[in-house]
Amino acid sequence: MKGFKDPGFQDRAAASARAKKSALEKLKAAPKPDEAELAAGAERQKARDAKAAAKREAIKAEREEAQRIEQEKRAAAKAEREKPEPTEAERKAARDAKYAARKKRKG
Repeated sequence: MKGFKDPGFQDRAAASARAKKSALEKLKAAPKPDEAELAAGAERQKARDAKAAAKREAIKAEREEAQRIEQEKRAAAKAEREKPEPTEAERKAARDAKYAARKKRKG
C-alpha cells in the first residue's frame, strides 16, 4: 500500500494558480448587468437613502422637542422652588377670599 504523498511547494503553487484561473474565467463568463438595471438600482438606493434621512430628521426633531419640554419643566420647577414663601398677611388674604367666595355661593 502506498503512503500519503505530502504535496510540495510547487504542487501547492500550481493548484493555487489553477484555482485562481478557474475563478477568473468564471467571473469573466458571468453576465454583466445592463445600464437599465444599474440605473434602477441606483434610484432604489437613492429612495432608501432619502427615506432613511427623513426618518433620522424626524427622530432628531422628536428628540429636540423632548429636550425642550424637559428644559421647560426644569425651569418651571426651579421658578417654583425660588418663589418666596407667602407672608402671613398674604395667607390671611387668600384664606379670607376663599371664605368670602364660599359665603357668596351659599347665599
